[in-house]
Amino acid sequence: MGSLFRSEEVCLAQLFLHSASAYSCISELGERGLLEFRDLNPNVSPFQRRFVGEVRRCEEMEKTFTFLQQELRAAGRGPGPGPESPRAPAAREALRVQEQSEQLAQELREVSRNRASLRDNLRDLRQYLHVLREGQRFTSLPAPLGSPPRPRALSEREPILDPSLHQHLERKINFVAGVIHPWRVTAFERLLWRACRGYLVASFVEMPEPMEDPVTGESITWVIFLISHWGEQIGQKIRKISDCFHCQVYPYPESEASRTDTITKLHGQIQELSVTLEETEKYLAEVLDKVALALPTWRVQVQKMKAIYLVLNQCSFDVTKKCLIAEVWCPVQDLTQVQDALRQGSYQSGSSVECFVQRVPTSESPPTLIRTNKFTAGFQSIVDAYGVASYQEVNPAPYAIITFPFIFAIMFGDVGHGLLMFLFALWMVLYENSPRLRQGTNEIWLTFFEGRYLILLMGAFSIYTGFIYNECFSKATVIFPSAWSVATMANHSSWSSAYLATHPLLTLDPNITGVFRGPYPFGIDPIWSLATNHLNFLNSFKMKMSVVLGIVHMGFGVVLGIFNHVHFKQRHRLVLEFLPEMIFLLALFGYLVILIFYKWIKFNAADSRVAPSILIHFIDMFLFTSNAENVPLYPGQVLVQTVLVLLALASVPVLLLGTPLYQWCRQRAPRMPLATGEQEPLLEGQKAGNSVNATMEDVESGGHSPDAKHSDFAEIFMHQAIHTIEYCLGCVSNTASYLRLWALSLAHAQLSEVLWTMVMRNGFVGLNYVGGVVLVPVFAAFAVLTVAILLVMEGLSAFLHALRLHWVEFQNKFYVGAGYKLCPFAFAPDTWD
Repeated sequence: MGSLFRSEEVCLAQLFLHSASAYSCISELGERGLLEFRDLNPNVSPFQRRFVGEVRRCEEMEKTFTFLQQELRAAGRGPGPGPESPRAPAAREALRVQEQSEQLAQELREVSRNRASLRDNLRDLRQYLHVLREGQRFTSLPAPLGSPPRPRALSEREPILDPSLHQHLERKINFVAGVIHPWRVTAFERLLWRACRGYLVASFVEMPEPMEDPVTGESITWVIFLISHWGEQIGQKIRKISDCFHCQVYPYPESEASRTDTITKLHGQIQELSVTLEETEKYLAEVLDKVALALPTWRVQVQKMKAIYLVLNQCSFDVTKKCLIAEVWCPVQDLTQVQDALRQGSYQSGSSVECFVQRVPTSESPPTLIRTNKFTAGFQSIVDAYGVASYQEVNPAPYAIITFPFIFAIMFGDVGHGLLMFLFALWMVLYENSPRLRQGTNEIWLTFFEGRYLILLMGAFSIYTGFIYNECFSKATVIFPSAWSVATMANHSSWSSAYLATHPLLTLDPNITGVFRGPYPFGIDPIWSLATNHLNFLNSFKMKMSVVLGIVHMGFGVVLGIFNHVHFKQRHRLVLEFLPEMIFLLALFGYLVILIFYKWIKFNAADSRVAPSILIHFIDMFLFTSNAENVPLYPGQVLVQTVLVLLALASVPVLLLGTPLYQWCRQRAPRMPLATGEQEPLLEGQKAGNSVNATMEDVESGGHSPDAKHSDFAEIFMHQAIHTIEYCLGCVSNTASYLRLWALSLAHAQLSEVLWTMVMRNGFVGLNYVGGVVLVPVFAAFAVLTVAILLVMEGLSAFLHALRLHWVEFQNKFYVGAGYKLCPFAFAPDTWD
């Protein structure tokens, strides 16, 4: 069978790598993703392994790359597109990458530091220029003689002191000028007044243009202050207070000529700094271009190189210290590709000694490898969520491709809802290569996208079962003419005008010739949607359908156990386990299915009123009695049912004691001495010609080590007793569990009908001429509720119930799921984002 039906054969192998070509060989194997490496130095600290220096060097380069990435983000840029999958660099190329990356990082640090310094200087000069300009307005010269006097205290732009008073002042006026954060102005002014009351005059004005805050990087409109005071002690107090409030204080020239000269010089310095800063920005952009171009390739190369050295640290050296030995799990069919990769790696490294691979015998259970594609990956994920398949046991995934969407559709059968789900999945399938869909960050969306083919089949099967149920948004569709004739009933009955006036509900009698002309061609007749007993009819139909499908599904799971018994060469389990399991299932519940079909075939509309109850017959079957009021379905029914129950009861001891007694007899049997040239037979459950295989006992116990074998009879009997009790009770509980198909199908149909009646129906009736206008919001509400409740919530509910039926009711008949996945060493493209 193919790898999808059973995990591939995996063997344990050793790689013999020459020291000069080990790096190239591991790189080539990583590109192909064939092998899972085992750690041969489990007791050695990571800091004491041979290639720890190379790993540290890779980590240092990764730190450098992180700094370069942060600089790109700070500049509002991203790394440019690199090659899809650059190969791991050679040792000389790795040194070149390290030198170039460190050189670019050093250039970025210097240029960024210079740019920051230039920006700070330019900001200080501009602030100083604004302080001098605003100060000029406060300390300007008086107007010429003959001009009208200006009123005092009408504007903040007026001079602080009346110039006419200058000649009367004996003390010298000093100034403290600077800028302060606007949030600190009020507290700053209050403290100045309290500390220096009566000895200063302070003026505040906002700066004409906003500037960057060097601490937070935000754009702020700073406040310029100019304080005039008398005396040096007051000036010291003012400067100390300014330092406490983190004010930027600038020297303020005393004469107006000095201030004008300083403003002129500031203009020149600002112009020179602006030119220098512009050139620095251009050079920084050139360096960032180099980083953006080279960084994606460097990151992938260094991460690959680090992964290679981590794998080499898991290898061991031989006694000559010239060869590395690695142990790997390898699919048997890929051994030739592994040897080709080793040959290619040796050639690339220029080594004259060729590396090779050799299989190693082992009793340890290998990992499980099941190759999937984009279609089967979603179904395999459902199975793996229950448990990874034990080594080479039957894989339920290929069968779930059909059974899972079908069981879901039984609970979700509606043409309209299934069509919406199908179209949504079809859109994802058609645009599956779109980067926007693949690289989403929403976990829920990624879950939907990974299961797009599963959703596609679920929608398609729901459309099919919707046609069977004849439901489209809870309404029946008339694809074919109805098989029921009301006219015939009216012609052959006493339906008078008075009778019709007093009986709003009419009953169609299929016993009257011509009323029922045979079954509907496909699905359920649409006339049932008008009947008052519609729910009773569907209730009986869907309940029996759930029981039939559930027993068939469980029986199929028991049959799949044959392939495990045959593959692991445990043919005694066919007689001691499979046969009693099938007898128990078919004698009880298979007989129930036969009764359902037999009653459908035997009884028609004429004698339907005297049809017996199958449920009562089934109960009487276990009680070994008969009910006089419930007539038999066929002659000799009581005898047949008694024999079937006795067969089911007789199969229980066989299932309980068969395998333990067989194992006990085999252990007590004397072992014959081997003749010359005769080989010792393989242990039970092992495959001839395969050095790595798992026994069936390992699979049954869920283990994958040699210690998992059951050699004690008591332990074997205990495991078999648990299996017997679980199976016998499970047949009863699992059959009842399949009734969820009936319950959820009815619930979905009723909820859909309620939504139509309470929402859409109000948009069609009782609205008169405004109905067309009101129908728009009504349909919008109906669409939103349909998607939110019936598609999302009901769909999720049906999905979870279908999942449970596969995990518990189906897979436990043959599937252990006690394995572990093969995780090959590979350079996956998604890993290097």
